[in-house]
Amino acid sequence: MIDTFQIMRISAITNLVFLILVLMSCRCIGFWRLTKWLMKYQGFQKFFNYHCWYWYGFMISVLIHTITGFYIFR
Repeated sequence: MIDTFQIMRISAITNLVFLILVLMSCRCIGFWRLTKWLMKYQGFQKFFNYHCWYWYGFMISVLIHTITGFYIFR
């Protein structure tokens, strides 16, 4: 069975992964020059099209992380 601390660790890693995906697929945030350079590649354009889905994954992982944190410290 999964321990609550394991859920916290897994969701923390998931948060970081989705945050990197969001940042790398966004034109508006800090990596704009890198994104502009990568847009000439068709593989990155497919990756870029899923930007909104990365946000959903990030929000769900943050929600799981928060709920688990409140459960541990109650």
